[in-house]
Parts: sequence; C-alpha cells; structure tokens
Amino acid sequence: SDTDAACRKLVADLGAAGVLRPTGEGEGGERLDVRRLCLAREILARHDGLADFAFAMQGLGTGAISLFGTDAQKAAWLPKTRSGAAIAAFALTEPQSGSDVANSTMTAVRDGDDYVLNGEKTWISNGIEGSCFAVLVKTDTGIEPRHKGMSLFIAEKGPGFNVSRKLEKLGYKGIDTGELQFDGVHVPAENLIGAEEGRGLQQILAGLELGRIN
Repeated sequence: SDTDAACRKLVADLGAAGVLRPTGEGEGGERLDVRRLCLAREILARHDGLADFAFAMQGLGTGAISLFGTDAQKAAWLPKTRSGAAIAAFALTEPQSGSDVANSTMTAVRDGDDYVLNGEKTWISNGIEGSCFAVLVKTDTGIEPRHKGMSLFIAEKGPGFNVSRKLEKLGYKGIDTGELQFDGVHVPAENLIGAEEGRGLQQILAGLELGRIN
C-alpha cells in the first residue's frame, strides 16, 4: 500500500541520514544512551511525529538485542536497523490477553537446531512493514509463576509467518498496525536473544524501561 511504501522510505531516509544510529549499539563501541535517545526523539517530534514514531520503533524492536544479545546477534541485526535496511517491530500483545504478559500463550518448542513458533500476536506496530521482529513466547509452559517460562526471539517473515489482517485505528495512520499468525514457524536457535531460555520477561521489561524514559 501507499502507507507501507511511505513508511519504508521514511525509515530508509532516516537511516541514510544517520538519524537511526542511537537506536542500537554500534560497531565502534557505541552503546544505548538514554540521553541521546531523548534528544533525538525531541528533535524528530518537533518536526514530524511519524519520523519520531519510526525512530522509536527501531529502538523498541531491537532494544533487547543491544542490551542482552550475543555478539553474533548484534552483528547480524543492529547494522541493518541502525542503517534503515531493516524495519524493527516488537511483538508482545496477544488477542486473548492484551499486554498482560503473564497470560501470553504463544509457544516455542525446540526442534533440533531450530525452535518452532506457534501462536498469534496483535496490535503490532510495523507488523506489515517489519522485517526484524522481537517475539515473546513461552518456552516452558509448565513452570510457575507463568512469566518465568518466557523467552525472546528474533524472527523474520517466512513460511508459516503471516500478517492475518491490517488493523484500522482512529488516528496515527502513517505506520500500519497488524495481526500476526505463527503457524509452525522455524526460527534458528541462534535467534534466541541472549542464548538462554527463560529470560524473556526481564529482557522485555528492560527494553520497555528505555522506551518509557524517552
């Protein structure tokens, strides 16, 4: 759609101008810095609310990679999102539980060198345009309390990963919001953020703290 194309162009332009660099760690030792994020968003919001939102989503979608990712994960993804070559998204909310993380039901089951993801996410900003998704899932459905069995993965669109519908909003239509379905989606085990199961909630909350500050 025209909206999709405009969003992709905006992210590409921001990346080409170097504006997206503060959204993730850099190859030269640059780290996430809350002050830089706040200043960048204040400047962008003064001129273009959509540019500010696109910037924020790049940081939210990859914040856990910067904070907890392995060196290989950082090298694979952050240069793409900092340059605008990839559009990041943050897949947390589910139809039956909203943002009540403890009641999330999407699962990931280990299968050899992969994990197999099944479930649904909804109200995902950049869900249609996105190419790099931070997805919260249950890797241990039997543990109590329930939130302790959660893990965070980096997922790309591919077989079994479908945008089931575009969700209409009352306003802020420049970035599309989608509902995502995962039907037997194979994700390489190396895409488990931090390479350790059960840390997903901690990783999600740390990324959200950065977002809430800025």
